[in-house]
Amino acid sequence: MNLFAETYELSNGVKIPRLALGTWEIADDQVGTAVRQALEIGYRHIDTAQAYGNERGVGEGIRTSGIKREQIFVNSKIAAEIKDYATAKKSIDVTLSKMGLDYLDMMIIHNPQPWAEVNQSDERHFTGNLETWRALEAAMQAGKLRAIGVSSFQKPDLDNLIVNGTTKPMVNQILVHIGATPQTLIDYSRDNGIIVEAFSPIAHGLALQNETIKQMAAKYQVSMAQLSIRYAWQLGTVVLPKTTNPAHMQANAELNFTITEADMAVLHQVKPLDYGAASSFPVFGGKL
Repeated sequence: MNLFAETYELSNGVKIPRLALGTWEIADDQVGTAVRQALEIGYRHIDTAQAYGNERGVGEGIRTSGIKREQIFVNSKIAAEIKDYATAKKSIDVTLSKMGLDYLDMMIIHNPQPWAEVNQSDERHFTGNLETWRALEAAMQAGKLRAIGVSSFQKPDLDNLIVNGTTKPMVNQILVHIGATPQTLIDYSRDNGIIVEAFSPIAHGLALQNETIKQMAAKYQVSMAQLSIRYAWQLGTVVLPKTTNPAHMQANAELNFTITEADMAVLHQVKPLDYGAASSFPVFGGKL
């Protein structure tokens, strides 16, 4: 089973590889090497964001990889704080310039709320998100983007774009891992033709400290990381594990086993994980 060749088809016909390299918290001067190593191993989907501060390095890694550009699916994200058309439009061009690329395969809105408001405010910025969405739609029409989507959007946020936008979001990139399986949101996204992407499938490393996951991984004779990634894979998501270690990149793609339905049900019921120091991040429940 070659996971690198596995793809989903987005609503506009663009194919998205199901296994990606996430690059959150990889420094700009190190990420180029990680991207080149991942592409050499076989990855064909690289995920970054304006907020990561490493778009330049990701672009360099792609351009110097020796892999044809059209064979690599590249995604970035408009900063969560941008909620107007003009700023969003300009930021897309800045991203392309930083990365040294003529186009991106996809760009998404990083979060419906600015990070400083996450877990603190009920304001969903419907008007602002529509303005940013219009900028993404225009960039796609101009050929700068092949696909567009969102991240961490809940049902009301999705409905806002579905009802008021010209284009439905093509993906919804959300937190999905053992101990955090938002099945209702996964199902709602899928029912609307939106592919779900699972970020932090290993829970920022905290899944490796869970006893149930440890025991289940031993049962299948795989690593805890492999079990965690396979779990998200079997939920029908695009999976975005992050690592700078080539051995881990390789291992993360070696998922030639199937978790039984009964064991998937057990893992689905794992209690929320303690994120420890990572709990300060808004995506894990913290506040800026």
